[in-house]
Amino acid sequence: MIASVRGVVAGLGPDTAVIEVGGVGLAVHCAPGTLAGLRLGSEARLATTLVVREDSLTLYGFADDDEKHLFELLQTASGVGPRLAQAVLAVHSPDVVRKAIANSDTATLVRVPGIGKKGAERLVLELRDKIGPVAIGSDGAGGVLGGAWPDQIRQALVGLGWSVAQADQAVATVAETIDGPTPPVPVLLKQAIRLLGKTR
Repeated sequence: MIASVRGVVAGLGPDTAVIEVGGVGLAVHCAPGTLAGLRLGSEARLATTLVVREDSLTLYGFADDDEKHLFELLQTASGVGPRLAQAVLAVHSPDVVRKAIANSDTATLVRVPGIGKKGAERLVLELRDKIGPVAIGSDGAGGVLGGAWPDQIRQALVGLGWSVAQADQAVATVAETIDGPTPPVPVLLKQAIRLLGKTR
């Protein structure tokens, strides 16, 4: 696994950059926003992920680790390959993608070429519980998006077999225990399941 590359930008194309590392030029596939930040002859560092296929080895590059992690997460959804995951990041920033998935905002997701209404719904369904808390504001210090975590936990609990009333009660109880910053959704979900486990 090649987690990152650092070297001189030796070439720039419409969708690739050539980064020279130790005398070897690595072709790295990048979204337009990443390519725009590179300059020929200047040193650059790109977070990367290597996609291995039977007939190819393709290196994808990103401006930062956040983009890379979202690229890898998107591919855990059925029907999403590296090209489509990169198209998502070419159209939207990671924060916009996370908010869209957390809030079931399929209208934002269908702006990506190659994603239709059904594909957007599938992304929301499969990734909402994996996307984690969604930060507000540029520094991410504003906690989670208002109303996002209760809805996520309620839907997860109902999906696990509890009634809507039981899920609502668990969410209300968990909300009362929060003092300070909101913990990550998986932590809150475990807490809710523990509470409901006693009532089953």
